[in-house]
Amino acid sequence: MPHRGDPIFVIDSGLGGLTVARAILARLPGERVVYFGDTARLPYGSKTKQTVTSFVRQIVAWGLHHHRPKHVVIACNTASALALPQLRNEFAPLAIWGVVEPGARAAAQAAGTKEAASIGVIATEATVRSEAYQRAIGTRRRLARIFVKSTPLLVPMIEEGRMHDDPIVELVLREYLKSLTDRDITALVLGCTHYPLYAPVIQRIVGKDVRVIDSAEQCAEDVARRLAADGLSADPRQAQVMDDCERISAYVTDDPERFQRLAHRFLGFSVDRPTLVAPETLYQSIDSATPAAASDDDHAEPLLRLPA
Repeated sequence: MPHRGDPIFVIDSGLGGLTVARAILARLPGERVVYFGDTARLPYGSKTKQTVTSFVRQIVAWGLHHHRPKHVVIACNTASALALPQLRNEFAPLAIWGVVEPGARAAAQAAGTKEAASIGVIATEATVRSEAYQRAIGTRRRLARIFVKSTPLLVPMIEEGRMHDDPIVELVLREYLKSLTDRDITALVLGCTHYPLYAPVIQRIVGKDVRVIDSAEQCAEDVARRLAADGLSADPRQAQVMDDCERISAYVTDDPERFQRLAHRFLGFSVDRPTLVAPETLYQSIDSATPAAASDDDHAEPLLRLPA
């Protein structure tokens, strides 16, 4: 059984999920986060459902074996859209949640009282193809007009360090957002956890009357609510004995030095050098996620066995 003191496991293809980790740490000051960035195999946004599901399955299995988390957050919109339902079934009863549903819920609420409101979504190619946001918003606002735009240049620009005040960034964003602003949208979902870094310029382009939805912030609220409902919220007094850096430990599959260098942009504070986990170790994690490999800890609960 999970315990209040167990960590929250946050998974992403690279750095973008750090915006979710930051929001969780801010919203839940007593929690610890174990962050996993699959930097050797990014980007997920251009890969197939089968490939993305396989990658995230390996990471969840590895996290179960090494950290025994009480809650797993798929902090990647692409992985949330493509892999979440299957992973929930395979790893039940482990709590696994993503970022699509919280963002969709906030967009539906922010779209105003007009029944046929126009809602925009910008996301990676894979998330757009999945139609996950269309379904999630549509179940809440059946008559809403939902306009989804693939924005494949944004993640590479963010990963290479281009800031929101870079003129090239603004030029690209204006081109991407024109088809949405022409539709008189009332809400815009940032359908990738990298995108909040460009929120200031995005807000300026779409105008003050459009509510820009940060899926990272919405996800943190969702995690807080679910942990409280399950009686698994950490004691907030723990925050008094840990600084921000101590509350997060990071793991990556490639180039930990680069991750450490860029993490400050996403978190607002520096992190220790992340631990390198080779992809071949993740391939083996499926075999280790069995009761036989559960732990040498006498009181440990058996880990979940994946289906053959």
